[in-house]
Amino acid sequence: MVSKEEIIGVLRTVVDPELQIDIWTLELIRKIDVKDDLVSITMTFTTPLCPYGPVLVDDVKSSLRQLKGVEKVDVLVSFDPLWKPSEELKEMLGIGF
Repeated sequence: MVSKEEIIGVLRTVVDPELQIDIWTLELIRKIDVKDDLVSITMTFTTPLCPYGPVLVDDVKSSLRQLKGVEKVDVLVSFDPLWKPSEELKEMLGIGF
């Protein structure tokens, strides 16, 4: 069975096309569940109107399917609560919310 550490490693390779930062660093991943050969991801986007949302979901699915032992990937997108970057991420992005 694949480990959460392996999954996180893959998620670090999925880059938000607009911000050019990986989705793990952007804190878009809310939950990772592994059961046998199924990986379930709960994630969000930086905004509900994210034009790259479908691309990110497809990238997560296709990237995780490359892991040995992963047969199926489910991705749930949730906006409850809305994405809010941590103070550390705000500094990294050079923004003030």
